[in-house]
Amino acid sequence: MSLALTSPRGRGLRVVSNLVLVLIGVAFLLPMVWLVLASLDTRATLTAKLPEFTLDNFTQVLTPENAWIPLGNSLIISAGTALVTVVVAVLAAYPLSRYTLRVNRPFLYGVLFGTCLPITAMMVPVYGLFVALDLLNSFPGIILFLAATSLPMAIWMAKNFMDSVPISIEEAAWTDGASMLSTLTRVVVPLMRPGIGVVFIFVFIQAWGNFFVPFILVTDPTQMPAAVTIYNFFGAYGAVAYGQLAAFSLLYSVPVLALYVLVQRFSGGSFALAGAVKG
Repeated sequence: MSLALTSPRGRGLRVVSNLVLVLIGVAFLLPMVWLVLASLDTRATLTAKLPEFTLDNFTQVLTPENAWIPLGNSLIISAGTALVTVVVAVLAAYPLSRYTLRVNRPFLYGVLFGTCLPITAMMVPVYGLFVALDLLNSFPGIILFLAATSLPMAIWMAKNFMDSVPISIEEAAWTDGASMLSTLTRVVVPLMRPGIGVVFIFVFIQAWGNFFVPFILVTDPTQMPAAVTIYNFFGAYGAVAYGQLAAFSLLYSVPVLALYVLVQRFSGGSFALAGAVKG
């Protein structure tokens, strides 16, 4: 078997690798097929089967209480968290990328250590802090807290993307009299737009799917995000409204897919630096 896989033509290796890819693809495709079929079946179960096509599940889900208000709350929290995180991460990454100091490496390792802290261990003091500052049911408070938890990884990612921007371009701008802040906003940031788009999507998806933080810090049902209200379709004694759950899950994924398309379209191509520096 090993000889067949390592043959000069590599046919055995291609067959095995293609078979593995097909199995992985089927494993990802089956849940999506179930979601689509169950969302169109009023008697949906855990078994994927051809439904009696109906839109009743979407009709029951598409109400202000079940969909529009929770999705709007999720959009406010996720977009606000991503925006705050990206701005702070870029400002923090700039000196780390452009200046070589003795504290750079220890600081980066300290930032990386922040990603290792479990969110469940922090929620007890955080909840006490939110109660003391009267920030429960406060979107700004939740956005700032989620941004703080996303910053460590965002700073690392932003620094790596910023390192790819040649400093010689900034030096040319400084020669023309541009300030450091002007160079950052008008030269560096436009050139690293694809990287900023990646960081924004990364933080947005984390906040969009976060259940634990809003579940603890939000007590008003009208301010619950969709990640929490999705559990309304799980009834008592193990009863689950599978059809409505599938319909809501499809609607829940639409904003993230739309964000991928928008960021890919407006962030610029991967060749933003092409021709910027003559070697």
